[in-house]
Amino acid sequence: MGELVLAALVPHPPIMVEEVGKGEVKKVQASRQSMANLASALEEADPETVVMITPHGAVFTDVISIPGAETLEGSLKRFGAPQVRGRYAGDPEFAGILLETCSQQEVPVVKLEEGLMRRFGTPTELDHGLMVPLSFFRGLKKEFALLPVNMGILPRPKLYAFGKALQQAILQSGRRVAVFASADLSHRVTPDAPAGYHPRGKEFDLKLKELLEKADVQGIMELPEDLVEDAGQCGYRPLLMLLGVFDGFEIDCQVLSYEAPFGVGYLVARFRGKGSSEQKAQDYRYSPDQEENNPTGQAESALVRLARQSLEHYLTTGKMLQTEETTFEDLPLRAGTFVTLKKHGQLRGCIGTIEPTQPTLAGEIISNAVQAGVGDPRFSPVTAEELEELTISVDVLGVPEP
Repeated sequence: MGELVLAALVPHPPIMVEEVGKGEVKKVQASRQSMANLASALEEADPETVVMITPHGAVFTDVISIPGAETLEGSLKRFGAPQVRGRYAGDPEFAGILLETCSQQEVPVVKLEEGLMRRFGTPTELDHGLMVPLSFFRGLKKEFALLPVNMGILPRPKLYAFGKALQQAILQSGRRVAVFASADLSHRVTPDAPAGYHPRGKEFDLKLKELLEKADVQGIMELPEDLVEDAGQCGYRPLLMLLGVFDGFEIDCQVLSYEAPFGVGYLVARFRGKGSSEQKAQDYRYSPDQEENNPTGQAESALVRLARQSLEHYLTTGKMLQTEETTFEDLPLRAGTFVTLKKHGQLRGCIGTIEPTQPTLAGEIISNAVQAGVGDPRFSPVTAEELEELTISVDVLGVPEP
């Protein structure tokens, strides 16, 4: 039976690497010391395979991807340090086991073969989300195989379920495996931050740090979407994928350091599982029916139901929905409307009218719902298979001011 020998959340700013940051590395000394401690822990753990989740590889909106190369290479050349290089053996066998357990958990995962990478124009070299943490593991006495994992823009429960599938793959593999989630926190902590300042950037970082210290998986899973988005972070999804590895276990989380000297939050944390998978989990548990089709958990309004029915009817029949419903309580007979479609939290289509163009408000919603689905030039047309994954909102406009 395989074993998870080490799990950690690690930052990936190139400036943290001495060959890149040079004199600036003194400003991230806490992070560097924490990474050195993890390197010692990794050497002691002696893993056969290291799984590292990155937000900066080939990221897709509907699938998690795993590079399938037998040899993996990368460097920090684009950051002025070509001498910081790494060459690692892949682990195709473990990747195959993981693909199978993901299939069993109904988690969409694809193996990135060379042809597929050429098709999508994805780089074959390891990205800095991998190379920065790996640079701290140079010089270890024993080599390890590397399995990079590119996060997907998926619903939170699916990301967590990936971790659960990874747990099963580790157990089935018979290997000693270490798992790292490469993750910077808010990029908007201070006024001089590279992504611009947002007052909620620091709020996000401190809240997440607090939840990690409490090992509050449920709280982390339920962080408000607007807070996560306002923070401008790249580490939330990799963290959720890591947390799923401990599904069925109590978690002990040790935050080793946190700092944000350049306006970006860098947090290093180590995770340990307690108890056994046979006990009743006290943490967040994923089940397949926990899709985020309706993130609020509330019944859809009459306006949203009409928009959804309109788009579904058009996609299945090719015709506009005809309805006798022409009025809605407390709303005008005619008005401009905007219909917005989101998939996994990302915009999928939005079309609106400032002033009414249809005889009734219902007709306005029907028309704009269909156009949002198949007529937004920024996106490919929505398919019938996507309907269950869409979150729909309808905004009714008032009378324009003169």
